[in-house]
Amino acid sequence: MTVFEDLESQVRSYCRNWPVVFDTAKGSRLTDVDGNSYLDFFGGAGALNYGHNPEVLKKPLLEYLTRDGITHGLDMYTTAKGEFLTTFEDIVLKPRGLQYKVQFPGPTGANAVESALKLARKITGKEALINFTNAFHGMTLGALSVTGNSMKRGGAGIPLVHSTPMPFDNYFDGKMPDFLWFEKVLDDTGSSLNEPAAVIVETVQGEGGLNPARVEWLQGLRELCTRKGILMIVDDVQMGCGRTGPFFSFEIAGIEPDIVTISKSISGYGLPMALVLIKPEYDQWGPGEHNGTFRGNNPAFVTATHTLRNWWTDDTLEKETLRKGEKVEEAFNKIIGDNQGTEMFTKGRGMARGIQFEGEGLAEKVAAKAFEHRLLLETAGPNDEVLKLLAPLTTTDDELDEGLGIIAESVKTVIGS
Repeated sequence: MTVFEDLESQVRSYCRNWPVVFDTAKGSRLTDVDGNSYLDFFGGAGALNYGHNPEVLKKPLLEYLTRDGITHGLDMYTTAKGEFLTTFEDIVLKPRGLQYKVQFPGPTGANAVESALKLARKITGKEALINFTNAFHGMTLGALSVTGNSMKRGGAGIPLVHSTPMPFDNYFDGKMPDFLWFEKVLDDTGSSLNEPAAVIVETVQGEGGLNPARVEWLQGLRELCTRKGILMIVDDVQMGCGRTGPFFSFEIAGIEPDIVTISKSISGYGLPMALVLIKPEYDQWGPGEHNGTFRGNNPAFVTATHTLRNWWTDDTLEKETLRKGEKVEEAFNKIIGDNQGTEMFTKGRGMARGIQFEGEGLAEKVAAKAFEHRLLLETAGPNDEVLKLLAPLTTTDDELDEGLGIIAESVKTVIGS
């Protein structure tokens, strides 16, 4: 591993927690160069909802590459992009009564967020934005300006302005009415709040600590935005593509955002790809006004098309995700019950689940102990206080039981030490 330590930047992070050289991966497992198998409850930070190298996607991808299909296409018309758009409309948009226009902003979630923020400002002519406490939207400057984590914001090196944070759901532990402060400063001409172009929100805050917003809170936010003429952007980069059950995480609330950002698992194969979904009346871009060299990743279009055809023509995956999520929550509650004396509680929705530890450093210690037993887990929250599970949605029950058993033993070891 000396080549990494000698040549790779100090900015590397995940490899510091998992100091082995991985070589192959299949389903919910990775294998290192020494042949050791690791159960993956990290799932590419949400980019591998369907596991590593699924056969139903690998076969059409290899066929496409073998016939010399377009790889790099910018925003040119290609058969791969056309098939994806048609499939996305038929399988995702039409059945949900959605009429979004689809923008390909570049290959990452941050590209999508930057595009959404720019578009909101262009539509409204206003520069101010509203974000929420503990939000995470990406590491580029615009995305950082609406991100809450002070460490990540500090990396910008310049003031991050033109955005005002508001309390996310349950920020005051239910002791204050929803949107009390937000509405007050909106209506008060002496509040100094600049009139916002948009709010950007995650329905479940992933990096912020697996904080789920209640259905009524999301509905209230949608109503407030409509009433005040503020655009609503839902960042579904990590929680979309079925992570919480339905394809879009906001479906549970029956709301329709004005703009939606999608990335991570949209390609289905871990290939870089992102979308911005825009209500037709707000598609006000001029040609080339927002672009990117790698926005036309055609191999990702191929795997995305087959992902939708394989997993999203019915509600089987959605139901399985909800069932497995309940299974994880039940196991987490048992872990908490078996380890009295240390304050812990479960968080999340669907197959985005976590345990929050009140003791400093406990979640990180549990994750480290789990790695000793060859289970990959990350932590989340402003102080890394949440043990975060993002296992592939296709993880089997046996694999879930195996991983949950490792977590239970790791918690017991750390708490008892």
